[in-house]
Amino acid sequence: MHDADFDHEHPSDFEFGEDIEGVEMFTLTSVGIDIGSSTSHLIFSRLTLRREGSSYSGRFKVTEREVLYRSGILLTPYLSETRIDIEQIKAFVHEAYKEAGLESDDIDTGAVVITGEALKKENAQPIVEYFARDSGKFICASAGPHHEALLAAYGCGAVDLSSQAQATVLNVDMGGGTTKLSLIRHGVVAETASISIGARLVAFDDGDTVTRVEEAGARLLAHCGHSISVGALITEEQKLQLGRLMVKLLIEVIQGGACSELAQSLMITPALAPREGLDGIDHIVFSGGVSEHIYGRDTVSYGDLGLILGAELGSYLKTLPEGMLHQPAECIRATVIGAGEYTLQASGNTSYINDPELLPAYALKVVRIPIDLKEPISEALEAGLTKFDLSSFGEGIALSLSIEGQLDYRNLRKLADAIAGLTAPVPDSPLYILLDQDVAKSLGGILKEELKIANRLIAIDGIEVGDLDYIDIGEPMGFTEVIPVTVKSLLFPTESQAPI
Repeated sequence: MHDADFDHEHPSDFEFGEDIEGVEMFTLTSVGIDIGSSTSHLIFSRLTLRREGSSYSGRFKVTEREVLYRSGILLTPYLSETRIDIEQIKAFVHEAYKEAGLESDDIDTGAVVITGEALKKENAQPIVEYFARDSGKFICASAGPHHEALLAAYGCGAVDLSSQAQATVLNVDMGGGTTKLSLIRHGVVAETASISIGARLVAFDDGDTVTRVEEAGARLLAHCGHSISVGALITEEQKLQLGRLMVKLLIEVIQGGACSELAQSLMITPALAPREGLDGIDHIVFSGGVSEHIYGRDTVSYGDLGLILGAELGSYLKTLPEGMLHQPAECIRATVIGAGEYTLQASGNTSYINDPELLPAYALKVVRIPIDLKEPISEALEAGLTKFDLSSFGEGIALSLSIEGQLDYRNLRKLADAIAGLTAPVPDSPLYILLDQDVAKSLGGILKEELKIANRLIAIDGIEVGDLDYIDIGEPMGFTEVIPVTVKSLLFPTESQAPI
């Protein structure tokens, strides 16, 4: 699909914008590729985009999403405990293209997401690079636990449900190695968490010989009084004990109260904020591979604990109030269907450009951070990075700041001080700032001319972005030096969901 000798020119989205000027509708063929710790799969889609407005900065929004082909589900292959079998992944992707009747040149855009334990393997980066060779076509998102929870919440349709119903929704995405939780209020993901509970923490073959024991699986087995290693036999009673323990611990986390010491030890991230049971939660949506068993969509055993977990959780879910449990738009495929929502926007002459050589800039990851000027700004910046599993500021990031409060000099200086503190440890990393108010030139001036930060700086305003967007920033154009910006959004299913 993307062989090393496969020659592609880097497409300029800004030239693309000129090509379609005056055209009201166009289509893209997109592919979403998910490589997870337990399973991998592809979805091919045809996307219809229509212009909103008629000016140069008009927005092109996806109005139709047609799934062309869904691949089979591949159990993610490993060469060892530390290496993914890249050749098997490549062969699977090639076969999926063949079955879909598509070739690389047919694909206009796409997204590849590597999540969970797969992301931790020592050769995960070459997989990203393999897809990224199709320069400009693919967004490559490596998702840690918080980011993965965010992707699942959008991918299964829980965010869409919360937005449409103006409700509080809890998404529980249960996979092979981890379970991700997202609390969504009125269409905004407010909190995320992750715990080491999943169907393939212990895996076995048709003869019940154990083929895989993750560290968390061994800990859970020990709590049940068992010590089972690869090559040993596992009994049905041991499977049942293990599955019931996992569900018990997960329910503790879902309920939001005080968790046991064992549950706390399995948390990959801090738990969701404490609450009284399910008070304040309108709907629960389960997604991920185990949800196929919860909703009865799949009754096949894959040599793991999925069937047991599905059955045990099913019993708990019957105790929920009527209408609380909703089906997801997607279960195991709760992920991107591609990257094809292009928004062509422009920033005016209030931008601040410290170094024109920084432009054009491609595939910057948007980190959207709400800033309340009455609250500690440094804490807000750090929390915004944490939401995307970023421990610090670095290259390839665009800080998108949505500011609430009076934007006088005193507050702009407070904001600039916090940004300067954030970027000081990495003076060689370019700083790209997107602002929702027309203060880019003022903020840029304070950062460079008063605080004299070492980072090269581009600050632009009037650009609308979302939580999971990537942007390309073009060079200034024309007499007014307008800056063209292409926002590339990851796409998710939007089918309506039905209560159970």
